[in-house]
Order: sequence, then structure tokens, then C-alpha cells
Amino acid sequence: MSMVRRVARSAAGQRSGLAAGLALAVALAACATKPPLAPPPVVTAPEQKPPAEAKPRLLADGWSNLPGWQADAVEEAWPAFLKSCRVLANREGWRQACDRSAALHARDRDQVRTFFAQQFTPWRVINADGTDTGLITGYYEPLIRGSLVGSARYRYPIYGVPDDLLTIDLADVYPQLKGLRLRGKLDGRKVVPYDDRKRIDGGGTALAGREIAWTDDVLDLFFLQVQGSGRVKLDNGEVLRIGYADQNGHPYRSIGKLLVERGELTIEQASLQGIKAWGKKNPEKLKDVLDYNASYVFFRELPSGPDGPLGAMGVPLTAGRSVAIDPATVPLGAPIFLATTFPNSSRTLARLMLAQDTGGAIKGGVRADFFWGFGGEAGSQAGRMRQQGRMWVLLPNGVTPPGN
Repeated sequence: MSMVRRVARSAAGQRSGLAAGLALAVALAACATKPPLAPPPVVTAPEQKPPAEAKPRLLADGWSNLPGWQADAVEEAWPAFLKSCRVLANREGWRQACDRSAALHARDRDQVRTFFAQQFTPWRVINADGTDTGLITGYYEPLIRGSLVGSARYRYPIYGVPDDLLTIDLADVYPQLKGLRLRGKLDGRKVVPYDDRKRIDGGGTALAGREIAWTDDVLDLFFLQVQGSGRVKLDNGEVLRIGYADQNGHPYRSIGKLLVERGELTIEQASLQGIKAWGKKNPEKLKDVLDYNASYVFFRELPSGPDGPLGAMGVPLTAGRSVAIDPATVPLGAPIFLATTFPNSSRTLARLMLAQDTGGAIKGGVRADFFWGFGGEAGSQAGRMRQQGRMWVLLPNGVTPPGN
């Protein structure tokens, strides 16, 4: 926005004798009458700017303050770090560290730990309220049943990106909105919000023909969207791999939290497994609960292979070493050290991780989603994980976090 400044200009001239006489006459007339009372001075309070909104921040810390750093098998995170460097090497301040990592062929634990200690500085993540602990959840790559052809059994479509979905990036006009994108569709000459889950599941015409596959379980489809990627075992025996392509623009809302608030589940029961069990027992209530989360994810087909699914930075995720974060606080791709506990346990889980993904529900400072990998065991761990933890971001020496 532009500001308009008004500049008052005045010009002073030489007083003539006539002007001086007039001034004297006015002064004498004023002495002959009672002068009017001067108005009280106007006191203007100084302009008060609203206090700046508190935001999460990073605080420089020492390696000795990272609990479990010396005990972690940091060499297991090395391949994931090299994947991050495919992108990070092109960012200012990262090239030197990534170039040196490419020359380090050994996978020795002490060498890897020494590399990070020499090249990086740990920055402790601090929440907006000044605390340094937060929620750590888990996610995984599920396997669901499906078909390339819809039928009475396989009646729930897995959609690709609809043709009428608009993605609007305003960063060129408003730099403060960098990283934020609006999604909508055209209604005449206006851009309006895109359809929510309820309307999409009602069968929008724009989605006809955008089906990648169909599945036989609406809850499997819902949690496939929550996880952001997965594999579909087709009825012909083939396996189709799909990943996140886009989203309808509506904010994510937790149905687990809703079920707890409604008294349907306890907090301990509100895991992935608990919600699925509740849904099978309460099919008549299920649609209303699913519609509560208006967010809807669209997919794309991915090539099959041994690597994990692609994360938000475009590199494959590594089971047990990749994590989803809020990029407003943690630079996407950066190494982080996570200190938390195993699902439903007090057993220490302290690991060097790579911030290679994001998620609609992952917002704030100390907030992360731990990627457990593919399959049933990974799903069991991910579904039960709701732990407290602390985080440190590792940045190359000399790199200052944005906003600090």
C-alpha cells in the first residue's frame, strides 16, 4: 500500500509599511476589548501500533543440549540428507555443506556426526508462546484395495486434479504471502472457493473422468487423503502407486478431535485404528463426521520403485528419517534433530531427521509428523503416535534463520 504525505508550503515576503500599519491598528483594537478565551490545547495521543503477533522462532543452541545426539545412529539419516541436498545445494548458504557431503563417501557414524558438528549450528525451535515442546504425530504410506473400473463394490473414486481447480499465487504482488496459495474456481467472472468434501462426494460434474481408480472402503479413501500418498492393490493383482497432487483449499479439521468432543471416543481411542473401528460400528453417522473435514486431496499416479513416496520438496521420503514440518518455521529440506518418545510409550526416540514434507494439519513451531514408512506395521506405529517432543533445526554455519 502507498502512503500519501501532505507537504504544507509557505512563502515569506518583506513587510511593507502599509502592512505594518494595519498590524498596529489591529493590535490597538484588540486592546480595547476583552480578548476571547483561547481554546484549550488539543492533546493528541501518540499513534499506537498494535503489538506484533508472536511467532515461532529459532534460538541458537549448543550440540551438548541435544538429548541423545551422541547415541543416535546418525549414519542412517545420511542417504536422506543427500537427497535433500539435491534441492538445498541451489539455495544460498547451503552449497558448501552439500558439496562437502558429496565428497564424504564413508558411512561411518563418527564421520557423519563430525561432519554435522563442523558444518552446522543447531537452532532450538521455540513456539509462539515461548515454550519448546509440542505435538509429534505419525503418518505412513498405506495399502488399500481398488480397481481401475468403478462398480457396485468399488464405488468410491480416487480423483486426480479437476480441470476447473484454480491455484492462485499472490507472492509476486504481496511478498509477505510467499508460500501461501489460494485455491478456487470460476463462477462467471468471480473466483469462488472450490467445492468442499461434502459437495465433491456428491458427484461434481467437473470431476467426472478424473478418476484414477476406485476403492471399496470410504474410510480407507479418507485416510489415504490424510496420509497424502499410498498404494492401491488392484483387483487384477497389480499395484498402483499414487501421491499428493493438489488440494481443494479448505482447511484440514480433525475428525478424531470431533469424535472426542461429541463423546463418541476418548482421547486414548482417537487413533487411526480407533476411528476406523468406530466408523465400522456407526455407518449411519460416518458421512456426517467425514464431511466435517472439508479438506479434500487430489492425487497423481507415481512410478513404482523401492524408494518411499515423494514429499513436498520433491524427493523420496525415508522411513524413520523423514518428517513433515511447517515450512513457515522450519526450512523445507533442512536436517532437524527430534527428541520425543515412541508411540504410546515413554521410551526415548531421539533422531537426526530430514524435514522433507509438509501437511495440512502440521502448523506451528514444535509440530512434526514422523514418517514411519509403508505397510501395516508402519500404519500401526503412525496411528498410535501422539507424543510430546522438542526439535532443533540444523543450519549451515553462517546461515541465519528467516525472521531472526
